[in-house]
Amino acid sequence: MKFSFMTFSCPQLTWGEVLGVAKRFGYDGVEPRAQANHAHGIEVAASPGQRAAARKMAEDAGIAVSCLATSCSYMATDAAALARVMADSRALIALAHDIGAPAMRVFGGAIPQGMSREAAERQLAECLAALAPEAAAAGVTLCVETHDSWCDARHLARVLARVAHPSVQANWDIMHPVNAAGMTMDEAFEALRPYIRHCHFHDGARGVKGLELCPIGQGIIDHRRAVQLLQSIGFQGHMSGEWIAWEPWQVHLPRELATMKAYVASVTRDA
Repeated sequence: MKFSFMTFSCPQLTWGEVLGVAKRFGYDGVEPRAQANHAHGIEVAASPGQRAAARKMAEDAGIAVSCLATSCSYMATDAAALARVMADSRALIALAHDIGAPAMRVFGGAIPQGMSREAAERQLAECLAALAPEAAAAGVTLCVETHDSWCDARHLARVLARVAHPSVQANWDIMHPVNAAGMTMDEAFEALRPYIRHCHFHDGARGVKGLELCPIGQGIIDHRRAVQLLQSIGFQGHMSGEWIAWEPWQVHLPRELATMKAYVASVTRDA
């Protein structure tokens, strides 16, 4: 497996600076977060020349663009709003292609009041199925995150089975099924096993404000077990660290990667 980080760790850095940080600390890739006003400039508004330049910079640095993280979600009840999301998704698929990202993170979305789970699963599956051929043509896999109303990995797995397209897979955020849905790491993994294409990792401990980020190994998320499970299926994708509004990047980026690499070494040794 490979390791990357999302640009929420360092939203103030330019694209060149982000790539330099990844190389300096030994990450295999980076995951630019679009639609969040980060300084890297990887956005739909980027010109063809800017996109080509960003791709070449990553290639020259030997750093993969592991995934394009987006805000797209598909639970709008208003037809016009849903059409806008679909248009945004298509534009972002093109952006992912242009910068050399093989994956694009999307959300299922929060199920609105009055919509049944079955109706939500149907709507999400229909949206993803409509986007799948375009994603495939662009060489991009849509990775739906275990997030919001889809933290229970079994709910997401049902949607992915319904879509049944190789260009629509899962972004397994290993925290949310455990913290928000009360699943064990093994239960979440087994539900998503056929669909895992990309992963997010981060640890958290429960405090007065709810779950708060903490160094890996000090919280409730068993990262070593996640590594063990992923290695059991020969996972070759990226585990991508997602840390939002946390410590300075100079502190957590090297430390968290060192912990994850130690887990990989430990699991490999014990296999």
